[in-house]
Amino acid sequence: MTRRADAAEDDETPATRRSPDDPSFRLDTQAGHLIRRAHQRNTEIFNAVMGRFSVTPTQFAALVTLLERGATPQNQLGRLTAMDPATIFGVVGRLMKRGFVRQSPVSEDARLVAVSLTAEGERAARAMRAVAQEVSTRTLEPLSEEEARTFLALLARVG
Repeated sequence: MTRRADAAEDDETPATRRSPDDPSFRLDTQAGHLIRRAHQRNTEIFNAVMGRFSVTPTQFAALVTLLERGATPQNQLGRLTAMDPATIFGVVGRLMKRGFVRQSPVSEDARLVAVSLTAEGERAARAMRAVAQEVSTRTLEPLSEEEARTFLALLARVG
């Protein structure tokens, strides 16, 4: 055990230890659990609205980011869409197989690879973006307009 863990155990007395039946902890009030449930709801709605495009939320994020920013180094695309290097590598590979994106060397730094939309990818990204707002609208449906604005602002702070 680490010194810190030993110290924590030493501080616990029978009176401060929590029973496994401690009623003060409820899973349905925990941030991680609630975020996961909201994410599940959003994913179900995403699949219903965007299903005809056969893309994942991460693929959609990459396509729309490229539509908005143009050619982008792959590592930067990963950072912009909150994907680690392995995930963005896989996403770009799958989008390339579908003919939506292409890779090319970055002229200023040969170590970098830029990702850009193909004409087909641009058409697809524009079509997806045209209906994507429905995902957020349906996800936030249980909230008033003011609650939705507050919720999104708070999520942005947490994330």
